[in-house]
Amino acid sequence: MATFLYKLGRLSFRRRHFVALIWVALLTLAGVGAASAPTAASSSFSVPGTEAQKAFDLLDKRVPEMSADGATARVVFKAPGGEKVTDPANKAAISKTVTALKSSSDEVASAADPFVAKTVSKDGTTAYASVTYKVTSMELTDDSRDALEKTTDDARTGGMTVEVGGAALQAVPHTGATEIIGIAVAAVVLVITFGSLVAAGLPLLTALIGVGIGVSSIAALANALDLGTTTSTLAMMIGLAVGIDYALFIVSRYRAELAEGREREDAAGRAVGTAGSAVVFAGLTVVIALVGLAVVNIPMLTKMGFAAAGTVAIAVLIALTMIPALLGYAGRKVKPAGEKGKLLGGRKAKKSGVDMASGAGAAANGSTPAKENLGTRWARFVARRPVAVLLLGILGLGAAALPVSQLELGLPDDGAQPTSTTQRKAYDLIADGFGPGYNGPLMVVSDLKGVADAKGEATDVQKKIAGLDDVLTVSPPQFNKAGDTAIISVVPSSKPSGTETENLVHEIRGEAKTVQADGGAEVMVTGTTAMNIDVSQKLNDALLPYLALVVGLAFLLLIVVFRSILVPLKAALGFLLSVLAALGAVVAVFQWGWLGSLFGVEQTGPIMSMMPIFMVGVVFGLAMDYEVFLVTRMREAYVHGESPHEAIVTGFKHGARVVSAAAVIMIAVFAGFIGSSEQMVKMIGFGLAIAVFFDAFIVRMALVPAVLALLGRKAWWLPKRLDRVLPNVDVEGEGLRTPAEQGDPDPDADRELVRV
Repeated sequence: MATFLYKLGRLSFRRRHFVALIWVALLTLAGVGAASAPTAASSSFSVPGTEAQKAFDLLDKRVPEMSADGATARVVFKAPGGEKVTDPANKAAISKTVTALKSSSDEVASAADPFVAKTVSKDGTTAYASVTYKVTSMELTDDSRDALEKTTDDARTGGMTVEVGGAALQAVPHTGATEIIGIAVAAVVLVITFGSLVAAGLPLLTALIGVGIGVSSIAALANALDLGTTTSTLAMMIGLAVGIDYALFIVSRYRAELAEGREREDAAGRAVGTAGSAVVFAGLTVVIALVGLAVVNIPMLTKMGFAAAGTVAIAVLIALTMIPALLGYAGRKVKPAGEKGKLLGGRKAKKSGVDMASGAGAAANGSTPAKENLGTRWARFVARRPVAVLLLGILGLGAAALPVSQLELGLPDDGAQPTSTTQRKAYDLIADGFGPGYNGPLMVVSDLKGVADAKGEATDVQKKIAGLDDVLTVSPPQFNKAGDTAIISVVPSSKPSGTETENLVHEIRGEAKTVQADGGAEVMVTGTTAMNIDVSQKLNDALLPYLALVVGLAFLLLIVVFRSILVPLKAALGFLLSVLAALGAVVAVFQWGWLGSLFGVEQTGPIMSMMPIFMVGVVFGLAMDYEVFLVTRMREAYVHGESPHEAIVTGFKHGARVVSAAAVIMIAVFAGFIGSSEQMVKMIGFGLAIAVFFDAFIVRMALVPAVLALLGRKAWWLPKRLDRVLPNVDVEGEGLRTPAEQGDPDPDADRELVRV
């Protein structure tokens, strides 16, 4: 592989005009496609294999008017103190508001009068009107939302409290200025790392081009492939982070090769052949983790994973081709690494701002080597005290992971909104006036096809449900025109996200099995609350199979990369520590509220059900990035004759600073999404940022060298039979060594070198 990538890097360097033209053309094509495509709608949400989805599908077939997926809004009215909504003046004002809601927009399908629909509280102080739209919440126009808000604002002038809840107010999430701040931080880190504006600008430029192509392609295909708006947000988040990192590693290796006296074209080829090989395998681990989300069998999550994986693949291709092309354009503006550069083309390179080669260029000139950098000194420290570093790191991550023991999973509703929002106020008014269960009623669907006494059967189901605990009210069965389907509305006594409501759903389903076993109707529980419960259960059930698949495939891939059994095993175990510690931090902030105000968390609550499985996938892929980049330099030094301890030091000498810079950049990019208005995006941004911090600076920078120091040569052991069957991918660039380099004496001649 190294030889092929070496040729690709040199070709891209020489044919830079052609390469740049191709990528600019692709960016233009994707941009035109995105601009001409219809506005992305919300992705249709379905969860195959769940009872709630089965019931929805049945309703869609037999009672389509009751299974419409249009946006809904619930306008809640609260009478002033000492008054009731049934008072003539208040009643007239509410009826006027309902009439205004019906004509507020062409997208309104219906608006139910509370006094007709009987949605007035027993004490007469609260009422609500349900508004249904013809389109989904993401398809709803801003004019319709503005009209809804204006109508409710007008209703408040009469003295009543009027608040609005429901999906109709869920606009497309935005990330705010913090995303730009994240990119700005990345730019500063790059300038500090390279000591050059030109060199720092290359990773940013290529990452933005890659993300532009990826996100624009998603926008262009959004309607055709039923992709939601969150899909592009995830692709942007992952694409920016890995795009900058991959380019950073290749540019850093290019500068190190220049410092060893190589010509620029040869240096570009070798940078792509060595660091580029690591980029390919690191990218593959991320792609495996993202594509593996298909195991969960939730179409929305699968599409998000595939779209983000496509953006990562684009980032890899750009790093391998466009970076060497831009290095050709930059010429001597990109300086060699080290205190002093070689004589290049008769001109002496100016002093670089960063010692990336740790005196390699000076050593090539025969001068005194530069002072050891921080990475070298840290590696020597860890090698001397591996047990202490290992124990301290494990104890620290274990302490951070403790909150996971109290992890509560669920899907957010309006009760998780900040208390300052109208959605949360409407939620609280409903809970106070009617009961918390009214915020999430259950829908019980009976399939009565083939049942002799359909009405009697449906009535029996209603009575059995009414006799269960935690049931507030049960409506009479409503039949479709054919009379073969009945719908019963059940209002729990507890809130939608409460464990009592979840237990009630399971109890109803238990009774349903009894009814069906007696030869009666098939009874299913659905609705938003039941769907959330089913999604949470499905995600929990899929976590272990997904973890086994992703870690297993990546483990096999890393065996090929490192020609070792213990190194990939150590990488996987380190990842588990990182993800558990990161989940612990998420629980502490978003569930317990620790430092919540610092991260803009106004309302604590259960952690989103998809968070654990999502973090497992994404964090694993990103964690393996640093493992590949850092340990391949150690492997390279080892197969070139250095002792295991010397190889650790060499790997840190060349890679510690650049890996640290890459981690800071990735943390900055992810942290930028904490400013999102969408709770899901905010939580994902925080979780990924803290996970990268734990993995890069504790696991990879401390635990990895400590474990390798303890293992010694055993770390690189591989059974001979397995060695013979594994493909030869040459990640270390062994095939790129010159005859003179290959003839260097081997200080460990008695040790068999494993050629990769």
